[in-house]
Amino acid sequence: MPELREIVSGLRFPEGPIAMDDGSVVLVEIARGTLSRVDVEKGTIDVVAECGGGPNGAAIGPDGAAYICNNGGCFEWQEVMGMTFPGPPPDTYPGHGSIQRVDLGSGDVTTLYEECDGNPLRAPNDIVFDTAGGFWFTDHGVRQHRASDRTGIYYARPDGSKITEAIFPLDAPNGIGLSPAGDRVYVAETHTGRAWAWNVPSPGVAEGPNPLGPGGAELLIGLPGYQLFDSLGVDGDGWVCIATLANGGITSVSPDGSKVEFLETGDPLTTNICFGGPDLRTAYITCSGTGRLLATEWPRPGLQMAFHA
Repeated sequence: MPELREIVSGLRFPEGPIAMDDGSVVLVEIARGTLSRVDVEKGTIDVVAECGGGPNGAAIGPDGAAYICNNGGCFEWQEVMGMTFPGPPPDTYPGHGSIQRVDLGSGDVTTLYEECDGNPLRAPNDIVFDTAGGFWFTDHGVRQHRASDRTGIYYARPDGSKITEAIFPLDAPNGIGLSPAGDRVYVAETHTGRAWAWNVPSPGVAEGPNPLGPGGAELLIGLPGYQLFDSLGVDGDGWVCIATLANGGITSVSPDGSKVEFLETGDPLTTNICFGGPDLRTAYITCSGTGRLLATEWPRPGLQMAFHA
């Protein structure tokens, strides 16, 4: 098993890591409501921007700004067995989330989208840019005591000019990523423990050959037992690396779904992965329950994102 090393602790439910050109890692702290920067060498944490609500996923856009999926503050935070867990929506949850743009220099936050075709974005979760300059994102939705949202996948322009619902419905879609060629989009559903794949014939269009799958999707993988899926990253060889809840680690699946690897982290709320360092061989992993950012050497090179800063 690859050696895991702790970069920093004391984070407030970290997610959405981005490996930056200067060697730092920018990530969201959902329970803190911030976009924060981790100095990998010093192990320090600095706030880049106060996003409010619940910043849940992040990606760099073509203008060098960070784009945030903000869930609107849909979690009531609970401390259980020395770890932080997300609970039901608090009374302060406004009923919707948003997509935000953060200027990394000034920390200014701008809201781009709060709805699509009159439907509120309930709890935007994870985001990925394509080389055309648009971005895909998931809306995880909100679960209440006797109700659960039906949500989907969206595609939008970073200037706030256009947003479309690409796939509907899904059951708590969480992680999202693109294949190295950009011709496949992958999405992980949290509660079903399934990851789906669609072909992308053109920007913002997702289609597949399976009439029984959501939006024609092919099933990439479904895990047995009580294992749930969070966010994901795709490495340079096209393996889909899915943060796995309850079991606590990263489940990596080959592009055709025939091979599966698992890296245990020891945190049942392992939430995301990104790649940086020399040759993109360093994997940074957010362990949200214990508030840590870990790093390890990856067996394959990572995938360079469409845009970086």
